[in-house]
Amino acid sequence: MSLPFNPNNFVEILEQLWWRLDDALKLDDVYHSGVAYSRDTLLNGVTTIIDHHASGAIRGSLSQLKKAVVDEGGMRGIFCFETSDRFDLFYCMNENIDFAKSNTGNNCAGLFGLHASMTLSEESLKIISENIGDLPLHVHIAESKYDQSECMLKYGKRIITRLDNHGLLKSNSLLAHCLYIDDDERDLIAQRDCRVVYNVTSNMNNSVGLPDYKSIKDKHIPTLIGNDGLSTGMTNEWLNMIYTMHLRYQTPNTFGFEDLLGMINNTYDYAGGLLGIKLGRLQKGYESDLLMIPYIAPTPINETNGLGHLLYGLANSFRPRHVWCGGKQLVTDFEVGEKHLQNYRQSHISANRVWQRLQGE
Repeated sequence: MSLPFNPNNFVEILEQLWWRLDDALKLDDVYHSGVAYSRDTLLNGVTTIIDHHASGAIRGSLSQLKKAVVDEGGMRGIFCFETSDRFDLFYCMNENIDFAKSNTGNNCAGLFGLHASMTLSEESLKIISENIGDLPLHVHIAESKYDQSECMLKYGKRIITRLDNHGLLKSNSLLAHCLYIDDDERDLIAQRDCRVVYNVTSNMNNSVGLPDYKSIKDKHIPTLIGNDGLSTGMTNEWLNMIYTMHLRYQTPNTFGFEDLLGMINNTYDYAGGLLGIKLGRLQKGYESDLLMIPYIAPTPINETNGLGHLLYGLANSFRPRHVWCGGKQLVTDFEVGEKHLQNYRQSHISANRVWQRLQGE
């Protein structure tokens, strides 16, 4: 999609691209977005998606994602709608709450989505706090310096403190990015049993900076790894996490294989905990997810260097031949089933309609 695009800061990136795209999406487009993304992620060996969704169609949008990704795609999904003052607050709130109540585990669950501090007023946060009970949040936190400075300017407090004052830092909440938080905020995150998810490739793409992993690690806050929807796989995200942390700290010693493996396992544990299942192991009691990947190891491979082979031998050309989710084969010989593929081809038509809407603004 080609749109006029000349941003000077992160907010203008949102205004000129992402928010315009969100507003143009109707329910049918949401469905085809789910179809397209589920197929492409499956081809990259992903079997579970956590999605922070936004669209001009609010009510029923999460069910469209579930239909595309879970019911028809055979994957697992943990979904929420991105509540902000850009949209009707009560539509957003009810979409999140109703979906979470109707989907409580195994293959689908819900969180309560908030966009970011900078797009939610005090009144909105008060209303949300009074209605969501113990439902964990999925929210962008200090993704840019602007989000934090705007919070200080308007409310005289930092983002994490502001959310905590409203009682919104629910246990098991997912806090994305957290690039510009201080030690007091990290202490609150740890005390409230929240999770931080890093998306370094997206951070670089949006020119906003990189996370301070060491400061989060020192507070014993569980960190997860995601891609912010920028790509359809995870292996490049693992590589970029290693590369960027080596660059940030000017040493390979602050972030190593053990740190990355910890983030990967935290991600398995988080998703599995919300769904009430066990993920990430080939052993009894765990979901039978399996990838078969063509790879002729050029050097010996054993229990001590498997992750090294995955990252430096496979990651840049990671392409599973077969993929199973919960014992059901979803990818055979590098492709999804014919019905999924037919639906996927329709996404091109849906995308063209979205582009026409945007060009007709």
